[in-house]
Amino acid sequence: MKKSDFEKIAQQIPSQPGIYQFLDNEGRILYVGKARNLYNRVSSYFSGGKNLPNKTRVMVKNAERVKYIIADSEHDALLLENTLIKEHQPRYNVMLKDGKTYTYICVKKERFPRVFFTRKVIRDGSVYFGPYTSKYRAKIVLEMIKNLFPLRTCKYNLSEENIQKGKFKVCLEYHIGNCLGPCEGLEAEEDYNDKIQQVKNMLKGNFSDVVRHLKSEMGRSVSALEFEKAQKIKEKLDAFEAYQSRSTVVSPSIKDADVFSFDMEEERAYVNYIKIVDGAVINTHTVELKKNLNQEPVDLLSFAITSLRERFNSIAGEVVVPFVLHLPEENVVTTVPQRGEKRKLLEMSQKNLRYFILQKQREREERKRRETGGMRVVRKLQEDLKLKNPPVHMECFDNSNLMGSHPVASCVVFKNGKPSKKDYRKFHIKTVKGPDDYASMEEVVFRRYNRLLKEEEPLPQLVVIDGGKGQLSAAMKSITKLGLEDEITVVGIAKRLEELFFPGDPVPLYLDKRSESLKILQLIRNEAHRFAINFHRDSRSTGLRVSALREIPGVGPATTEKLLRHFGSLKKMSNAPREEIDSLIGPALGKKIFRFLHGDEEE
Repeated sequence: MKKSDFEKIAQQIPSQPGIYQFLDNEGRILYVGKARNLYNRVSSYFSGGKNLPNKTRVMVKNAERVKYIIADSEHDALLLENTLIKEHQPRYNVMLKDGKTYTYICVKKERFPRVFFTRKVIRDGSVYFGPYTSKYRAKIVLEMIKNLFPLRTCKYNLSEENIQKGKFKVCLEYHIGNCLGPCEGLEAEEDYNDKIQQVKNMLKGNFSDVVRHLKSEMGRSVSALEFEKAQKIKEKLDAFEAYQSRSTVVSPSIKDADVFSFDMEEERAYVNYIKIVDGAVINTHTVELKKNLNQEPVDLLSFAITSLRERFNSIAGEVVVPFVLHLPEENVVTTVPQRGEKRKLLEMSQKNLRYFILQKQREREERKRRETGGMRVVRKLQEDLKLKNPPVHMECFDNSNLMGSHPVASCVVFKNGKPSKKDYRKFHIKTVKGPDDYASMEEVVFRRYNRLLKEEEPLPQLVVIDGGKGQLSAAMKSITKLGLEDEITVVGIAKRLEELFFPGDPVPLYLDKRSESLKILQLIRNEAHRFAINFHRDSRSTGLRVSALREIPGVGPATTEKLLRHFGSLKKMSNAPREEIDSLIGPALGKKIFRFLHGDEEE
């Protein structure tokens, strides 16, 4: 991806947290990265120049486009990056990431539940909080919980029967005050469960009383000049406040689900899709629908949901949507969330959809501006050259040869003031011997428009000839012979003074050096010259190799012609297997030619 390509989309990238993906020309993800500010981070890949590591420069060079997903926070961006790397295994991330997962705090489903760290989410009814990107800060939260609510840490099966039989004895944790001894029946199950409920509330962020208590303690410590103690309390307070909000991109309470958001304009509708697998966002995609007879949002969204679920092979049993609708699939539940984690996921989808729509609107405005700019130049050219019709379709011819050897010509095509490269044409001069530019121009112009007439293709409104009066007169011979002098305007442009010559008019026209009309004529003339020079260089190189081929002992004109007639070009001959060459001219000559084509390499 070039810097110029990035500059075209730079203003569309938001300055928000999220993840960005570099994709190749086949849509494969090359690299996934996170960012606190997407615009700044992605811009750094195109402003670093030679300061970027070599591997990064290669990745950017191989990238075709950049895709991004907006997240609510840097924390969510980090989690989303981790999930997408594991799901897609991008080429340039694989060696940079280990396989670890983030930590959760688990409230185990058991009698007298334990509260502990884990990296595995086991769906056995236990409650998981997280994930936490910083285990250090999560540890402060867990230590605070244990300080406020003494809980057991042992793995004993504290069934009522085992406790009554006296199978367990209190341990050191009981004697130092970290546990109240439920293993010996010293703490009632009801009291223990009340503490667990408070722990769950705190991990959900419902701990305003605890925050007030900590702030009060911190204030007293500062007043007493106990700054180290105040700092420790502040760390606990920061940890609490950091985890009051739950992640929107990874949630242990959601299993598999598809989230869809919807919006529409006068002629188009848009749908954003987020795929959730095992509680994590693993993919997101946005589509644009063109509205025809079907105008109802419910019908449009239903169609998009069915199409996207099939495209991404989703078998999720729940679909989260912004409004009530009925899907044709059986055993699929539709949910319109009003609050909670599913609502946050829907809001995240809506936020990404808004940026997608904004990007599309900017692209349409830019395309309209470019098209308008191109047509403005075309109309200005019509005015300056006094043409009957605007030159929407223009063509330019140029010749190239070296002392008469390998004569070629080019024809470049501009439509709406822009190059139309798929319509460019190359010509080998067939009827002219020696360096005769006039005769060459007459030949290619005749061949070009004779063919367009036979194939009933549209003719250009303006033809530009690279050269002065001589080349223009030669071109007009062919135009007149074909009877097109009243249908096509032909003008010659001389390089030295940028003079414009019209057929039959000895006085040249001079345009203002700053005018858009002259600039577009110079542009099409220079493009024709570049195209002709490159073609001539390629033809000369091929000609030299064919000449060298004839110098191989035993290889004459007949053999060379036979080979070229069969393969069509030296390049195809070079890619052919040895056996195919041998079958045409025999193994002896085949061996010599094969070695010549492959740089005298041994077989």
